[in-house]
Amino acid sequence: MSAQLNAPGIAKDDQERIVQSGIDFDLENRCGSYLQVDQNIVESECRQEGIEVLSFKKAMEKHAWLKDFLWKAVSKDKDEITQYVAEQPDPKGYVIIAHKGSKNILPIQACLYLGRETIQHVHNIIIAEEGAELHMISGCASSGNIGEGAKHYGVSEFYIKKDAKISFTMIHTWNENVEVFPRSASIVEENGVFLSNYVCMQPVKKVQMYPTATLKGENSVARFSTITVASPLSYIDVGSRAILEGKGASAELITRAITKGGTIISRGQIIGKTAGTRGHLECKGLILKNGTIYAIPEIDGRVVGTELSHEAAVGKLAQDEIEYLMSRGLSEDEATATIIRGFLDVKIAGLPETLQKQIDATIDVAEKAGF
Repeated sequence: MSAQLNAPGIAKDDQERIVQSGIDFDLENRCGSYLQVDQNIVESECRQEGIEVLSFKKAMEKHAWLKDFLWKAVSKDKDEITQYVAEQPDPKGYVIIAHKGSKNILPIQACLYLGRETIQHVHNIIIAEEGAELHMISGCASSGNIGEGAKHYGVSEFYIKKDAKISFTMIHTWNENVEVFPRSASIVEENGVFLSNYVCMQPVKKVQMYPTATLKGENSVARFSTITVASPLSYIDVGSRAILEGKGASAELITRAITKGGTIISRGQIIGKTAGTRGHLECKGLILKNGTIYAIPEIDGRVVGTELSHEAAVGKLAQDEIEYLMSRGLSEDEATATIIRGFLDVKIAGLPETLQKQIDATIDVAEKAGF
């Protein structure tokens, strides 16, 4: 029998919710783990040579040089959320370092679990040194019984050095009482690649996040893929931004949004500061039940020679497509589910098969539950 992640303080039913957020309790399917329950750090380890998974406090004690990365991608004065995290006397969160030339095949899995009506705060730093390749999945979840007042404040800083790559997939499985405020930013150097994927398909009271990638190096790349479903009473204000500074830098921002009664504000911005840069922004939304999808695409070209484009569309399920599939033998529910599944089918170029499977599995679970 393979080893299992120890998860004290998490009920069996809620362990299923963690699984829905992409976290596998089988340790054989990961190279490293980080588990935080409320403000208690339960697990922090990595078996992969050349990669460290440390608690924030332990990392700062072990590596004095990390202070050079602290609050450099995200400003501590950005807003009241970052100020709150910066002021904590006992900071929590993880630091993951992929040292020069290292690479993990199995992903690192990080789980941030909220079980009580409290504020969970984390400050995460993820570094891929020159030539390193780091793949990780972050499953954020709460107890299904958690009440009003539960909040998650998360600051994440990503540093992708020359010829390095990070693929980061974050899957949220909260509940209708939780408010979530991630603050994240990345700095990508020469030939660096940053793939960021966000999936939120379960009920949540409020999400507010707007990660930014600054592409400083020549031929640096960033791709953001966002999949959101808003249940009734959910308010989801999410998006992504790319700043193209290095010659040859490119970015793609892809969003799929579905409302079944809640509100989604889908933001996207690409700023072209240097000639020879390219960026594309795409947002597509479906309204299944009366709700709101508000798309705000922005392209900001500041020099001759930057190529930026965007497209946005919001609509409903096409009746003719449903009728066509029904004519092929599917029921109306099956036809509807098939169309929605195709709408959400966003394949991420360069993503490891294990992470793509976890994203697909999350969508499958949500689809079977009728979102």
